[in-house]
Amino acid sequence: MSKIKLRPRSPIKLAVTFSLLLISLQIASVVGQYFAHQSSIHRAIDVVERRISLDSAFLDVGNETLNTPENRYAIGRYLERLNRVVEEKALPVIVSEIQGVQVKSDLTEYPALHRTTFENAEQTINISINSRAPINEVGLSWLGILLAFLIAPLFAFTSKKRRAQSSLEELVLPPKPKLVINLQEKTISNGIDDKVVTLQNKPLCFYTALVKYCIDNPNESLPPHKDVPHELMALANKCFGRLIELGHTKRKRPDFNANLDKTLSEIRAALDDVFSGYVDEKETYYPPRAQGEGSRSKQHSYALPSIKDDDIEIIGN
Repeated sequence: MSKIKLRPRSPIKLAVTFSLLLISLQIASVVGQYFAHQSSIHRAIDVVERRISLDSAFLDVGNETLNTPENRYAIGRYLERLNRVVEEKALPVIVSEIQGVQVKSDLTEYPALHRTTFENAEQTINISINSRAPINEVGLSWLGILLAFLIAPLFAFTSKKRRAQSSLEELVLPPKPKLVINLQEKTISNGIDDKVVTLQNKPLCFYTALVKYCIDNPNESLPPHKDVPHELMALANKCFGRLIELGHTKRKRPDFNANLDKTLSEIRAALDDVFSGYVDEKETYYPPRAQGEGSRSKQHSYALPSIKDDDIEIIGN
């Protein structure tokens, strides 16, 4: 059993790997801290609003029905007590204003403002809550740095076997041959080398029609002892009309039902020449020969069941 040899990576690659790891972990940490901060603000605001709502019945905020003003001194004292409780619970918010009475504290660390309103039977209570900015809560993650130091050594070595495998994967696969029918030149080729065979009008038109028919009807059987299907005949006649347009012939349209075996033989001979170096690929384009005689030959079909649209290219169609 062969041993896998480990080789150290270059210091530059190792440094790049460590840098990418560190940056990725720090970005993930910052995103996590940001969303955690936003979530904590929403929870803190809910807690404060619930507390004020419960205390509003005992807070002298005035009465619209009786047209009495708010007790600004009482509200100010309540603001101070409420913010002390908020600070003790380490909530990232501060209540900056209740019913127009503002807190005396410095709000520099709480730049984001949230306003809300409570309504009861006697009065509408307006509240302002300020929260800390995300930049104050997001910072460098020491855990990310530690993880980068722990993970980077795993990429410090590369195996010789893996290098060889990577080199093999980078090799360019040889081009796959495909059938190229050129109506302008009346030829067929494999699209790779310079092997080009010229076909007569009848086999060229019939084979072009056969290819198109089998792509559209992959499960259709074409027994040679039966007449050519109407759709296949129509395609062959259309192809012959195209040859007339290209100036290749002025003859009468041939009978594609007549001498079908001869037509197929000419097609097979041309394919044998064009795909002489690609035996396996030729099977896709090759009209099968009859196997056996009598009743067995009646089961034969010259259709191309495995051909697909990507397997061919028709020039001058």
